[in-house]
Amino acid sequence: MTDENGTVGSSLSDFLSDEGTLDETTATAVKRVLSWQLSEAMAEARLSKNQMAKAMHTSRSQLDRILNPDNSSVQLDTIIKAARVLGREVRIELV
Repeated sequence: MTDENGTVGSSLSDFLSDEGTLDETTATAVKRVLSWQLSEAMAEARLSKNQMAKAMHTSRSQLDRILNPDNSSVQLDTIIKAARVLGREVRIELV
């Protein structure tokens, strides 16, 4: 069956929702993107992990948790602090 856009089947979001994994998958994807963006911004600023941790007033191990794309338990305020050190900001919106 083809929908009005000419595609067959359901969307990935529909599939993940049906499987009961949409929220978990979305959270993992968001964290992976944030980790990647922070790593890229650090490279652009030529900041080592040690320098970044010092600027954030945190430990290197805490920074490693922030940059670990598989660790989704990082607090929002920690991500905001990392972004500020890099001259960036975090934007979150509901759509």
